[in-house]
Formats: sequence, structure tokens, C-alpha cells
Amino acid sequence: MGDNDQRWTRNGRFVEGRKTVIMDSDSARGVDRRRLLGWGGLAAAGVAVAGVPLVGVRPGHADPAPADAGLPPDTLPGGAYDRYLARLAAEGRFSGVVVLSHRGRTVLSRSYGMADREKGIRNHEGIAVSLSSAAKPFCAVAVLQLVQQGRLRLTDTVGTHLTGFPAEIADQVTVHHMLSDTSGLETPEQDLERVFQSREEVREYNERWTRQARLVAAPGTGTNGHSGANFAIPVQIVEAVTGMTYWDYLEENIFRRAGMTGSAFCTRPQWLTDKHIAHSYMTVADGSQVDAVRNLDQGSPNPYELGKNPGRNFIDYDGFATAPDLVRFTRALYDGTVLDRVYGEVLTAAKLPHAPQPEGGRSASAETSYGAYLMAVAIVNGQWLYSRAGVNPGSAANWSVYPHTDWVGVVLSNSDSAPLQEILQQETLAVTGAR
Repeated sequence: MGDNDQRWTRNGRFVEGRKTVIMDSDSARGVDRRRLLGWGGLAAAGVAVAGVPLVGVRPGHADPAPADAGLPPDTLPGGAYDRYLARLAAEGRFSGVVVLSHRGRTVLSRSYGMADREKGIRNHEGIAVSLSSAAKPFCAVAVLQLVQQGRLRLTDTVGTHLTGFPAEIADQVTVHHMLSDTSGLETPEQDLERVFQSREEVREYNERWTRQARLVAAPGTGTNGHSGANFAIPVQIVEAVTGMTYWDYLEENIFRRAGMTGSAFCTRPQWLTDKHIAHSYMTVADGSQVDAVRNLDQGSPNPYELGKNPGRNFIDYDGFATAPDLVRFTRALYDGTVLDRVYGEVLTAAKLPHAPQPEGGRSASAETSYGAYLMAVAIVNGQWLYSRAGVNPGSAANWSVYPHTDWVGVVLSNSDSAPLQEILQQETLAVTGAR
């Protein structure tokens, strides 16, 4: 948890890698890793989910499009986005599930490749994929639920709920600072070679690891957003306030309430045996791909996640989800299911402008991008785009919300070969016409 750094692309996609990379635990191997891993990543999700219109449109935003509005041709089956995905799959560059949803109704759903090559199980809408950092907004939602209930304040400092931190962190760094990535904290590298054997071992390790954090910039300045502590410490605050493990709290108060029946925090034994969980196919040093969870002795050769293998975690803090479930989650943010509407707006409100990134690729399509709470928001072609992406060796995930027109996109890949940033560019082009 938290071993990857976060940085924004100008288009607001959040992805992840390891040190100073863009995308918070994510992205496509065929694209510049530094630009892709960090804050910002949306993706096409859209399944038949009962569908009130997305009501989370901010004050001053355009109303959702009328129900009879014509859908962009590029989003339809046989359209430009669909043809692009088919080409990727035919070239062996995509294995996973992609969904586009409009007003809660599936417009496009495509599944390619194998979820488990050894057992011959194909990918389909009911397959759950490792989310990596695309799951981090779940933590922000959990915190806002507790704020909504009066059990927690965004101005609470770390020391209000946790012990063992230096005074400068305990007394100065607030929940808001961490969720907005402005804490000024820096964390040491995690032990990527360690193979964990229990939930308790994972929790104890992460508690010790976060207490090695150092304050390297003034809290609130936004000068240091590359710290896993910005996610890991709020996880522990949720546990301290609720008396539940983070995994149990989220499954009960987010997954279950939102109807995310295919999503869970799975242990390594479950990952190995459950036919509904996609295996992650990780590229290794000789260029071949191996099943990460069946080959714990193998690690990624990527310099930004060198030696990492997500299967070594007995359980992680990111979890697994299906594409339809991520559509359900995005809709539950504003209809009162997991948050009151006003707190859904707190989640996605722009908090901090991002510095411009180099021109080129998906990042050049955003007019302005901002940090929100553990996710990215951007103005693209005159409309808002909310998103979060994540990458791990062997997987990539992204979900995107286009609130002006009530579209949701989800991309889930269980292979290193997916060019995630390029896919997201094509998704946004299809939905908004942005180039």
C-alpha cells in the first residue's frame, strides 16, 4: 500500500508507478511511464445499472443531457472507440474489460483475452480485476462518510486519532492535507520482496511503515504529493474511528450499499482459486509474461516498480472490482447511497491546480486539471471530467465520470500490454470530441 508516487497529467488522469512517475499504481507499458503514472486516469465503465441520471453535477455546471439526446457516434458499438479496442485486442495489446455507460445504461461493453490462461477462463463483465490506485477514492469516501456522521473532521490532525508519529506530523498534518495530497509527507520505499502470509502481518507492516514518514514540506503547500502516507494514514484513521478493519468497513459501507456484488478485498488464496478474479499477467525481464500470483519469485523489471509483484501481498488495500460495479460506485456517489450529495461534491471539488505537463498524448487534451480528494478532475473540451487510474505489474484500471453529459467509462486490464493512457485518450475523444 502506498508504495507508488502520484503526479498529475494535464488532462487530470491519475496513475501510479513507483518513485517520481505519473499514475498512482498504474498505466500502460507502451507509453511513457513517467507521464502515465500519477494522478489522473478515467476509464469507460458502463453496465446496465438502474439508472437515475447522475445528479452530482456541481453548482454552475451544465445540466445532464436530455434522455433523448443523440449519443456520440464514436461511443456506439461499431464506432471509432469500439474499432480501436478491437484492433488493440487483435494485436495482443489488450486483455480485459471496457464499458461505456450513459445515464446508467450500457452503451458499449467489450471483453477481450483470458482472465486465467491456465484454466482457460475468458474475461467477461463479471470478472474482477486488481484496481491498484484506482481504488484510492474509496478511502476518501469512507472518510467523508465519517465526517458526514460527525465522527471525524477534515481538520483533524493525524495525532487526533493515531499515536506513534513525530509531533510535527501528529500536530500539523490534517486529514484534508492527506486527501488533497498536500501533506508535505515523504515515506521510505516499501519492502517489495517480502511475501506476506496474513491480514495481520499486512496491517502491522503498514502501521510501522507509515510511522517512518518524514515532513519534508509545509503542510498545505502542495509541494510534495509523492507520498503513500497520504492514502495509508487515512486508512488507519478509518480503522481507529470505526473499530473495524479498513477492508471490512469498505465492504459493508461502500461495496454492499452500492450493490457492488462482484467487488472485494481478496486474499492471495482467493485470488488463486476464485474463477471470478482475473489473474495479472506481468511482463518480466526476458519480455515474456507470467501470472504474477502463481510466480511470486518473479518481479517487474520496470525501473519505477523494480522487483514488485502484487501477488506477494496476502491482501492489499486496493481490492478487486468489476466494470459494472465501478459504474454503480460512481452513481452511488451522488444519489444518497454512499454519501449525501453535498459530500459527493466535496469529494470531487477542485482543490489544487496542477502544474502544466509536457505537450503530447492524452495530457494535452485538458484545458485545466486539479487535484480533488485522492483523485483527479479536469476541464476537457469545456466540460468536467473526474477520474482515477491505477497500475500495477500485470494490471491497469481506470474509471471516469463525465458529469455534464452523464457518461461513465471504465477500463480494466489484466495484462502489462495495455496502453492505458492511449485508451483513455480515445475514450475521452469518443465521449467529448476533445482532441
